[in-house]
Amino acid sequence: MGKVYEIGICKNKGDKILKINEVEAVAGCGLLNDRKSKKNNTKLGQITLIEIENINYYNKISNSSIQPVDFRRNIITDDIRLNSLVGKEFFIGDVKLKGHDLCRPCKYLEKLLGQKNFIKELLYKGGLRCEILVSGKIVKGDKIKY
Repeated sequence: MGKVYEIGICKNKGDKILKINEVEAVAGCGLLNDRKSKKNNTKLGQITLIEIENINYYNKISNSSIQPVDFRRNIITDDIRLNSLVGKEFFIGDVKLKGHDLCRPCKYLEKLLGQKNFIKELLYKGGLRCEILVSGKIVKGDKIKY
């Protein structure tokens, strides 16, 4: 069973991601105080997840030490394969989510981190875009169940 390893949000696009211990997830909108949260948000823009295992993999092969929140995903998970959750409903604590699409790395992030081959190496390891179906609080250490 997976769990929440870290949580990160930022108020405005391009701002430094703040590592926090808990966050309010609002159905149909996103994470409170996050740059992508808005009323009637698209299902792909509400919350993003990435596996700590894939972050560690990238840091190892690139001989880098990029902090997990600097991958600019909201939830860093541990011990769960996110790609298998595309099209499925699952819970982080009491918050119900639905996985809709892989969160592919982009040129913006590659440039921001100053990395080469970032997109190529994380193409299918960049995380998951999800819709928030049931509101609630997500806390560091919460179990992820499906």
